[in-house]
Amino acid sequence: MLEMLGSIISSLFSLDCLLFINLGLFAGIIIGALPGLTATLGVALLMPMTFGMDMISGIVLLLGVYCGGIYGGSITAILIKTPGTPASAATAMDGYPLAQQGKAGVALDVALKASVFGGLFSALVLLVAAPQVANFALTFSAVEYFSLALFGLTIISSISGNNQIKGLIAGMLGLLVSCIGTDPINGTSRFIFQVQLLSGVDVIPAMIGLFAITEIISKSTSVYRSEGEVQKFSNKGISTKEFWSMWPNLLRSSAIGTFIGAVPGTGATTSSFLAYNEAKRASKHKEMFGKGSLEGIAASESANNGVTGATLIPLLTLGIPGDTVTAILLGAFMMQGITPGPLLISTHPETIYTIMLSLILVNLFMLLQGKFFVRIFANVTKIPVVLLIPLLVNLCMLGSYACNNSLFDVKLAIIFGILGFVMILLDIPLTPMVIAMVLGDIAESNMRRGVAMSSGDYSIFFTRPVSLFFILIAALSLLYPTIKYFVRRYRAGKNSSGLEG
Repeated sequence: MLEMLGSIISSLFSLDCLLFINLGLFAGIIIGALPGLTATLGVALLMPMTFGMDMISGIVLLLGVYCGGIYGGSITAILIKTPGTPASAATAMDGYPLAQQGKAGVALDVALKASVFGGLFSALVLLVAAPQVANFALTFSAVEYFSLALFGLTIISSISGNNQIKGLIAGMLGLLVSCIGTDPINGTSRFIFQVQLLSGVDVIPAMIGLFAITEIISKSTSVYRSEGEVQKFSNKGISTKEFWSMWPNLLRSSAIGTFIGAVPGTGATTSSFLAYNEAKRASKHKEMFGKGSLEGIAASESANNGVTGATLIPLLTLGIPGDTVTAILLGAFMMQGITPGPLLISTHPETIYTIMLSLILVNLFMLLQGKFFVRIFANVTKIPVVLLIPLLVNLCMLGSYACNNSLFDVKLAIIFGILGFVMILLDIPLTPMVIAMVLGDIAESNMRRGVAMSSGDYSIFFTRPVSLFFILIAALSLLYPTIKYFVRRYRAGKNSSGLEG
């Protein structure tokens, strides 16, 4: 135990680890601060660069981009009322009014400290809860894995927004892509149009295409225009005493963000608005919300950063990506030859605990970078789009080629980029497709193994308690929107009847 602890500490505080944490944070904050360029885009862009790197260095680089990207969105949300990422949309509601009042420094300081608080809270929950979940998951067989993957696929229903049909179309398309290649059980070739597809669609160029290239095409079709520069920038921050006076709000919002993050298919945007609403409901100064409330900024930022560590809980313990970013991180793990799941903590304990603890360092360094470089980060909004887009295109092409040193992967990334752009034009969400691509193969192979275990008896999926539990939860997840619709319709009819009476 002491030997493992010493190894973890030496890995965490190695020069490489500390350097890549800070590089990832710096890149992530800049990407997050650029309106429309999300943490997902940043992770997708930099993931290929981790190819050939030491696994710890590569993963902490991406975690730095992830955390920095979520926080970075608050900078433009406060300064120009344009959230760099959707997760900071609630921050703009109170941050920009404060900036107009000449209190931009206070707003940015609260956003930074609240982000760090939420991130640290989430990292500690990950450290405590993940091993317990993994110990339970060690009892899983192919039957339980299928049920779990099925539950993961039902996330498509909850993340499809108001248009369930388009979400299902995206999910089906992702399942179709996951079928490309050689059958995992009997070796039959499926949808092989090129010999390079015998091993299936490589997740890295697919992710780069769907997120990075799609985003670049979208940005190239229109020039970003802000509402105008903030007239005055104040360096004055919030006092320590004043910040900690908001600890009930910070704790509640971080807990909301952590819970939302641990539930696959939700995300930072949902958690920030939910925490903002709860903060307003519990506040003694409700009238200040929307006019420059520090409580509103603290709630939004602690909640959206509280998601970052929690999304790794289902990824590391069950192999199920909690959101789009962790779906890309799953690809990064697999690129390093490690498959996340229940066996990961028992087979690679030093590596996993190092990654968990590195999140604490990521958030502490984020506090330092935010303190010293916030004025520089604010200037990234001035980078001309005509310079930014060619740079990102080159990074995408380089990253796709570096996966397998193959021009085919570059073509694949471009194809997925065009496909993603068409889907955006048709208002079809991308995330359901990504989740289906990742989980489709897991669901198919384990279902067939489970059937083989029972000699063709499908009842095995319903007679094993854990499997039955996940199937019931999956069914409830699918039926919930329909049930909710009919309940609202029934109540509306009942109320109208009462008024008529």
